[in-house]
Amino acid sequence: MSIAAPSTDVAPWWRRGVVYQVYIRSFADGSGDGTGDIAGLRSRLNYLAALGVDAIWITPWYPSPLHDGGYDVADYRDICARFGTLAEAESLIDEAHELGIKVLIDLVPNHTSVEHRWFQAALSAEPGSAERDRYIFRRGKGPDGSEPPSNWRSVFGGPAWSRVDDGDWYLHLFDVTQPDLNWENSEVTEEFLDIFAFWLDRGVDGMRVDVAHGLVKDLTFPDIVKSAEVLTSEQLANHPHWDRDGVHDIIRSWRSLLDRYDDRMMVAEAWVHPERLPLYLRPDEYHQSFNFDLLDTDWDASQFTATIESSAGAAADVGATTTWVLSNHDVMRHATRYGLPTATPWRRWLLDGPHDILDALLGARRARAAILLTLSLPGAAYLYQGEELGLPEVWDLPEDVLDDPTWVLSEHKVKGRDGCRVPIPWSSSGPSFGFGSAKPWLPQPAGFGAISVEAQDDDPSSMLNLYRTALALRKKWFTEDEDLEMFDVGSDVVAFTRGSGARCLLNMGDTPVCIDDVEGTVLLSSVRVETSIEGHLELPANAAVWLAPIRTDS
Repeated sequence: MSIAAPSTDVAPWWRRGVVYQVYIRSFADGSGDGTGDIAGLRSRLNYLAALGVDAIWITPWYPSPLHDGGYDVADYRDICARFGTLAEAESLIDEAHELGIKVLIDLVPNHTSVEHRWFQAALSAEPGSAERDRYIFRRGKGPDGSEPPSNWRSVFGGPAWSRVDDGDWYLHLFDVTQPDLNWENSEVTEEFLDIFAFWLDRGVDGMRVDVAHGLVKDLTFPDIVKSAEVLTSEQLANHPHWDRDGVHDIIRSWRSLLDRYDDRMMVAEAWVHPERLPLYLRPDEYHQSFNFDLLDTDWDASQFTATIESSAGAAADVGATTTWVLSNHDVMRHATRYGLPTATPWRRWLLDGPHDILDALLGARRARAAILLTLSLPGAAYLYQGEELGLPEVWDLPEDVLDDPTWVLSEHKVKGRDGCRVPIPWSSSGPSFGFGSAKPWLPQPAGFGAISVEAQDDDPSSMLNLYRTALALRKKWFTEDEDLEMFDVGSDVVAFTRGSGARCLLNMGDTPVCIDDVEGTVLLSSVRVETSIEGHLELPANAAVWLAPIRTDS
């Protein structure tokens, strides 16, 4: 397969950039209260600049009771006191810009917190009132209305409806503390246009939109024949509350506003069927959407190749570039995921095991190889904080510290997402490994010191320095264009050439592969590789290499 995407002399930064996700509670604690904050992030901006990222995406930092890690927003125009102040946020944006780092923030338009002034007003108002119409309140089924209006289920587990004292039920597709907004209500649409403008006027470079495939619901509330597993979204045609066509009118109104500002963007978190994703990327909608297909693909060369071809091709068809994601704050870290046997139900493995099937060394080796693949593909790459250290999932967190609402709502059947949110280790020793001066809000394992920033900083073979080198080389070899040509060197190898002539080869098999007639010199490899004088390259198992073309002077 060959994709020759139209190139421009000056592409917008986001088309080919690298964005680093900051889960702010767990990045760095500057105030000494055990929770990450803006002060901590500001103190580490130089680290991010040296790493070589183009932008940071900050998870919700708004006032919130933190029932769902900040995705339960009480006020969209301020900063949570635990994280800092609005003035500190403005200073952070300015300081990041001085270092050449763009700033994206999280927007959560599907639902608010129960502490939001609108929902408090709704609870005080009568059924059928204007205050309740901002949300989705309905009478229940049955003679006395004691049954939920539909059988819809929460993403976190349990029913998606809760009843208030006067008998009405309200919809919450996530936690009971996250009531869904009614996007048929003009007050809601106008409010979020104003929220967009509020943050754009303060200099943010873009928005990551949470649950972008939600918002619009079938207000006849048909029952769903089959519900998805906890922490997943169904990808069914004409689903009553996911990926409904009406969402695109909302998106276009946001895009119209963004286009009034210079060089701003928005990226969608849309868990939709691959055939539907291009609809979100049309020229008057999102600039980008997260592509989770690679994250969901088994460690298998044929599957990886098919995913790359379909994702890159679908984005190019609508004039967009795709994004490449291996981890984020909602899924098991890929350094652990890649150490589990294929098809392991990893969400349940966290609690149920068997835990002895984890090969941590294999997972780390594959993680090193995978980052070379993703950073050499056309489009944008999104990194999750700590993956540059090779951080594993902390799967053995004790039950009494679990914070994710999934743990409670699944009736203690699914541990949830806390294991990928454990605070970052910055130092080799100390009670919080340099995260802050107080006990962290989630405990760090004893082994974190050995993979801290300090421990890896001066080690040329470390994961951290692999990322630093790869990000620097990426700018020279893989961002000048968006061309991609796959080629075949064996059933276990993913291989492609970019427009610069640079190549990436990833051996996903369990045995070395000897590749004849290699053209080029080794730019970077995830493990040591040898090239013989005859031009043969032996690529070890679960390893990747970048090759630069041999240039001759005319």
